[in-house]
Amino acid sequence: VTIRHKTVIKRYSSRGTNLGQEMLVANLKDSTSYDRIAGYFRTSLFEVAGEALLQVKGDVRIVCNSDLRPDDVITVANAFSVLRTDWCSSLPEKTPPAKLKRYGALLEALNSGRIRIKVLPDEVFGLIHGKAGVIRYGGTRSDIAFMGSVNESYAAWMKNYELLWEDDDPAAVSWVQEEFNALWTHTKAVDITDWQFLRSDLERIIHRREIPRETWKREPDLDVQIGAATVESPLYRKEQGLWPHQKYFCRLALERHQQGGARLVLADQVGLGKTVQLALSALLIALDSKDDLPVLVLAPTPLLKQWQEELLTLLGIPSARWNGRAWIDEADPDEDRPYRDFSKCPRKLALVSHGIIVNGAQSYRDHLLSKKYACVIVDESHRARRKNIPKSDAEAFEIDETPQPNNLLKFLYHLSPRASSMLLATATPVQLHPVEAWDLLSVLSRGGKSVLGDDISRWRQPSVAIAAATGKLELNPDDAELSWEYVRNPLPAASEGDAFQSIRSTLNVDETEWVLERESRKELRSRFDSKVKPMLPAYCAEHNPLIRCIVRRTREHLESTINPQTGEYYLPRVEVKLFGEAPNESVVMTPYLEDAYKEAEQFCKLLQQRVRGAGFFKTLLLRRLGSSAEAGRHTVAKLLAAANQPNVQILADIDDDADTDDAEELPQGGGGTGFSDHSPAEIQCLVRVQRFLETVGDDDPKLNEVLAYLNGTKPGLMAAWRERGCILFSQYYSTAYWLGSKLAVHPDFQGMRIGLYAGGSKSGIWESGTFRRLEREKLKQMVRTGELKLLLGTDAASEGLNLQRLGTLINVDLPWNPTRLEQRKGRIQRIGQINPDIWIANLRYRDSVEDKVHEVLATRLAHIHNLFGQIPDTLEDVWVKIALNDEEDAKRLIDRTEAAPRNPFDEKYSKVEDYDWETCSAVLDKAEIQQLFKRGW
Repeated sequence: VTIRHKTVIKRYSSRGTNLGQEMLVANLKDSTSYDRIAGYFRTSLFEVAGEALLQVKGDVRIVCNSDLRPDDVITVANAFSVLRTDWCSSLPEKTPPAKLKRYGALLEALNSGRIRIKVLPDEVFGLIHGKAGVIRYGGTRSDIAFMGSVNESYAAWMKNYELLWEDDDPAAVSWVQEEFNALWTHTKAVDITDWQFLRSDLERIIHRREIPRETWKREPDLDVQIGAATVESPLYRKEQGLWPHQKYFCRLALERHQQGGARLVLADQVGLGKTVQLALSALLIALDSKDDLPVLVLAPTPLLKQWQEELLTLLGIPSARWNGRAWIDEADPDEDRPYRDFSKCPRKLALVSHGIIVNGAQSYRDHLLSKKYACVIVDESHRARRKNIPKSDAEAFEIDETPQPNNLLKFLYHLSPRASSMLLATATPVQLHPVEAWDLLSVLSRGGKSVLGDDISRWRQPSVAIAAATGKLELNPDDAELSWEYVRNPLPAASEGDAFQSIRSTLNVDETEWVLERESRKELRSRFDSKVKPMLPAYCAEHNPLIRCIVRRTREHLESTINPQTGEYYLPRVEVKLFGEAPNESVVMTPYLEDAYKEAEQFCKLLQQRVRGAGFFKTLLLRRLGSSAEAGRHTVAKLLAAANQPNVQILADIDDDADTDDAEELPQGGGGTGFSDHSPAEIQCLVRVQRFLETVGDDDPKLNEVLAYLNGTKPGLMAAWRERGCILFSQYYSTAYWLGSKLAVHPDFQGMRIGLYAGGSKSGIWESGTFRRLEREKLKQMVRTGELKLLLGTDAASEGLNLQRLGTLINVDLPWNPTRLEQRKGRIQRIGQINPDIWIANLRYRDSVEDKVHEVLATRLAHIHNLFGQIPDTLEDVWVKIALNDEEDAKRLIDRTEAAPRNPFDEKYSKVEDYDWETCSAVLDKAEIQQLFKRGW
């Protein structure tokens, strides 16, 4: 007997029906499962059907859209990072208390395991406009399917105008189920049910409470303090928060500040986020400051704007930077505002250039030294150096105990006592000799005894500190009196080991005291033998000031060390694959380009014979011609225009093509450089260079090389680099613009957007072959969203730009300052890189200065890098020596660099600890923080 099913169809319109109650809640009653295809899922659904969903006897499965792109689902971690941003952008923390119960319902549903939610990238099927569901019952009641315009949200079910069609025909139910299954089991569907961040954030918001600053300052738990100040900052709500190594330093800075003053050197490798660590430390110290003293940040001019942007976008902190004429606040960063008095900074946090200290008027330095500060931060602090650096092949202890400071170092000596806390930052604390690291500690020690002890401390002798750090000094447990001198002055904090905690508790010494009396050893009695003596043999290696006060982490260490709390590496590993490194892979110049280069070399020789010193200026044309024929044309034209025009301001004009935010910091004017009074022979050379370059035109072999990489036609490539996303770096704007304009009209790139990220207002984008100006922030956003996968960048992009969506990098030229290469690489080899490896190609003309240096350094760079942690700035002299045909002297310089005493910054300095700040339910009042930082000096 065949019984035909009598189909029941119901049609709903929200115009006359409460869809949420009459359709959804009513049908979920007594159901055994609920499968749903939704356009977008919102937690507000739980206001409509929270109880009904929890009463479904079986599984509730929802598949919906997200803002994910296909690249995001390469790994689940990448997908979750985008979902986190999407979740936080909905501002769940602003939910009225009356509606918080829906978060409780969602949390209960997720924890039960019966409700599962998956999201699909929009580009898998486009937007999921089809909205449908299946509700099953078991027993005699017929299963139903429904379709309509309704999304899975409160507004859709309860407020919007919606139409819905309900059908219990088994064929209809089967059809909708088939569509659901296809989406649910799709390989790019990301299951967020077990997403721990969502659960912990829901728990946090349910118990969220705002606290005033005075209550915050009395909180005894450091982690609660830091969590309350950060958990709802843009750093955590718009970005991905902090990594463990960053947390460690920020916590250490606040802890040391509360112990009488944080005095630390942050020496992390490039690309590990030093700025955000320093900025957050400044925020915490300023909040904790008893007298509400100001905060001062000293940095190179090109970094000031980056600092201001990161303070605002990551932490929401207003600030003001001095541009040489006026204070520029965060509200109008590109225009002078009415703050032209240097002594009246309009914000609590001031950003000032190193140049003010080195070259500015004495009144600027006097004013800065007249104030007291809650915190002083010095970025790129290795620029504060002694002049009497020992020879690099000398033994570590053969040094002059008294430094001869340059102007910046001398100023910091006077500034340090004015700061309650002082943080110095540099990726290269050692350029040529470990004494440079001790010099930084010497700066810090001027403001407190926690670093090197008092004036009679043995650690005040650089030879002693360096001998300890390099293993040449050990304490003898049998010589208790002498060993005690090293331990007591300064005495490490209790948090630095059980022995120090025991000493402090026995002698009743609090955390703000750092120097003990000699006689205090006798008061320890038996504890000296049980606690102090056992640690003496290893004391110098484990507790010398360089270790205690310098924090340095390398990418290699973080990518190879397991975080015990997560079982994962502290940082996801990002391998670097280099291309074009073999000697035969340099770019062969065309005949006319080669002729131009030889004439430029002759010009360099003529300058060398006539002009003393100024190696940078004598090699300027070769630097630019080594970038591209276009950069060479640009430079030779300006040199000819400036010829025989004495006493004119020409250097800045010649160098405006060296594109950083501040250009290269060159002396102004032609006097003494030889550029305004060329000899006839020099002019003839320049004319020949110009003629050859005009003949070259656009026939620059670097263009063909770039095309081969981007299109994947170069032998040995695994894929077309354009598909992974690529940034092409040049230090010169003329090279970057020329290359972008050629790519924009090339048939292979029709319809592809190409961006140009440059200094000043020169950034823009090519669309359909046409260039238009575009703000840098918009370019950043387009890279983040995946809209822009090909970007030309000058060295204005080598600092402060996060390009982890791009997986390849082409150095169109090699900067003679090798630190720039590290900075460029750090744009894509950074936290959040979506690829497991990055590909980098370094282009150099055959037989050019860059090619010759590559040949000399290729087999030795790895050793030098390991010695110093990165390539020292001082190796720029190697390029100059080779350009001036002094290859033997260049090799001697490299030999001396390699022979330098071993860098003491090994794994002992790679301190990392993880802390849970993300679940902190106590939150500082944002308005109170804003009010604090908007106060002027």
